[in-house]
Amino acid sequence: MDEPNLIIRSRRVVTPETVVPAAVHIRKGRIAAISGWDEVPAQTLLLDAGNAVVMSGLVDAHVHVNEPGRTEWEGFATATRAACAGGVTTLVDMPLNSIPPTTTLDGFAQKLAAANGKCSIDVAFWGGVIPGNTSELKLLLDAGVRGFKCFLVHSGVDEFPNVTEANLREAMPELARLNTVLLVHAEVPEPIENAAAQLKNSDPKSYRTFLESRPRAAENEAVALMIRLCRETGARVHIVHHSSADVLPLLKTAKAEGLPLTVETCPHYLTFAAEEIPDGATHFKCCPPVRERGNREKLWEALADGVIDMIVSDHSPCTPALKLAETGDFLEAWGGIAALQFSLPAIWTQMQKRGFGLRELTRWMSAAPAKLAGLDQRKGRLAVGFDADLVIFQPEKEFKVVPEIIHFRHKITPYSGMNLRGVVEAAYLRGVKIYEQGIFAENATGRLLTK
Repeated sequence: MDEPNLIIRSRRVVTPETVVPAAVHIRKGRIAAISGWDEVPAQTLLLDAGNAVVMSGLVDAHVHVNEPGRTEWEGFATATRAACAGGVTTLVDMPLNSIPPTTTLDGFAQKLAAANGKCSIDVAFWGGVIPGNTSELKLLLDAGVRGFKCFLVHSGVDEFPNVTEANLREAMPELARLNTVLLVHAEVPEPIENAAAQLKNSDPKSYRTFLESRPRAAENEAVALMIRLCRETGARVHIVHHSSADVLPLLKTAKAEGLPLTVETCPHYLTFAAEEIPDGATHFKCCPPVRERGNREKLWEALADGVIDMIVSDHSPCTPALKLAETGDFLEAWGGIAALQFSLPAIWTQMQKRGFGLRELTRWMSAAPAKLAGLDQRKGRLAVGFDADLVIFQPEKEFKVVPEIIHFRHKITPYSGMNLRGVVEAAYLRGVKIYEQGIFAENATGRLLTK
């Protein structure tokens, strides 16, 4: 082995197998070795993290950056700074809410141009499946997208229309042929439309009204449809931001059958409960919605059982005006939660209450999302040959979420005022320090991860 140019050591280094005292040897931006704690060559630059945790940087595979076109909602500079402050060293950008969306080769080119030179961390990209763009899928994949996202219900923006079952029967055989993955916003319209008709005279400020407007049936029917199409076409399917516990047994059976199916959920579904959300608090609105306390606990059980594979942020911010805080109208406010910077401590706070540890944390928030995005040969684990994307984490420290520490563009988040456990002290990207105790590297050194 060539001599390392940096060693980071700690009494708690998290590898896929264990948490032990160790020294991580970094050479030319990659992990060259993981040795015993005291195996440090003389005259090598050494960072001793003491008892702080050293672990792989998180991979957040569900982030809406919104640039170009809606950069006033969130842009690459602000999103990636918030990410590294929260221990995320790689994110995957969603194909919608930017204008144009990433549904054509030209749209992807504009996205890459907008991101170039602005990213503090590494950024990869999902493409989109919309009606009529099947001919674009191979072009987008060859240009470097990691897979494709679709909606089964209106996406919230007209330039990214939802697909029907007929559209999927056209696109999914092509995705199977290309050996790529389809990410699905799994809600179908009919139960939502039926609920709307029944709620015409209900109070739009009431969280219960909003919860009933996005019934579990919308998710349940959508998941059943996607399992059926996954089985029929052989295309890989990934259910995004899963919320309804009703359909977990069906997902468990489908995975036991061996279908190429994965599932994610998000910190807000694992932290909050419908019973605790005040009326008019539209910063909690997301689709599908945060459901009841009992539903939340079943999601945790599904993570423990492997039915749910990973936790990602679904960071989906907007301008303050679109949240309608003045009127508190849940039915008209933009649905999306800003959380990118706080996913790690939010989840760690909840994990500790339930007896989970650091290995589960890194599996759910680093390794599994990296695998979904096809980045698992370089990202998501502390292992020899992998990029030296490391986070120094103080799991016992607590902090309060206040506007002054928020680095994403707008200071609106349901985590405001909460005390969370787990402080990110520093983050390294390919062995270079990009963040430490509120201070960012002067130069944005993140790369755009196209194939």
